[in-house]
Amino acid sequence: MTDSIAALGRTTINALTVFGRAFIFLIRMLASLDIVFRRFGLTLVQVYSVGVRSLLIIVVSGLFVGMVLAYQGYITLVNFGAAEALGGVVALSLVRELGPVVTALLFAGRAGSALTAELGLMKTTEQLSAMEMMAVNPYRRIFAPRFVAGFLSMPLLAAIFSAVGVMGGYLVGVGLLGVDSGAYFSQMQSVTDWNEDVLSGVIKSIVFGFVVTWIAVFQGFNAQPTSEGISRATTQTVVVSSLAVLGLDFILTGLMFGAG
Repeated sequence: MTDSIAALGRTTINALTVFGRAFIFLIRMLASLDIVFRRFGLTLVQVYSVGVRSLLIIVVSGLFVGMVLAYQGYITLVNFGAAEALGGVVALSLVRELGPVVTALLFAGRAGSALTAELGLMKTTEQLSAMEMMAVNPYRRIFAPRFVAGFLSMPLLAAIFSAVGVMGGYLVGVGLLGVDSGAYFSQMQSVTDWNEDVLSGVIKSIVFGFVVTWIAVFQGFNAQPTSEGISRATTQTVVVSSLAVLGLDFILTGLMFGAG
């Protein structure tokens, strides 16, 4: 019993220690954001790396998610004689939940792991230490541009995911299942509210982008300078980011829609 309590205490202390280091890292990184405005080219390079290179998996995933939603939604709605409402169901599902959440999970698996591996390798090869010896602040030159790039890319990728998903639902619902094209888009426009639905999805994607990129960059900075350490840090990025996204999605959904 005593050993179990001691183990729980050690685990809790270690978790709080890591969180404290991550928070201090975030403060130092945010204090270095002025470099983004003075040398925006550094951020543009990272936007291409974490955003544009993630576009293919986002588009393909969004297309198939929208197609599956249309199939499943049609099977359910046709039993109630409401097949014409398919467009609204697909749009609401994507804009409110699946767009931001699935995009964040894909972003963590592709861009987040890449950021962690890159920064972990830079730490292993002592590039970060060499920068400090040359009076180059790695927070300004390395961490801040990558953090801002992920923060900017995530909402855009989520919007693309939702838009492609709606078109995937259209291809299946209208082209394959015979739902009327006008009814599909009219229902989508009538049931989707800008403030309650679209804006809530945008807020979620912004929060997810902030948290996932923060975790990815910190894990790379905190990785042990070995091949095993980089592998462990990359795995932790995906696992911790996924859990954080799902937990934050529940909290944000409760805050946005709980009062209603």
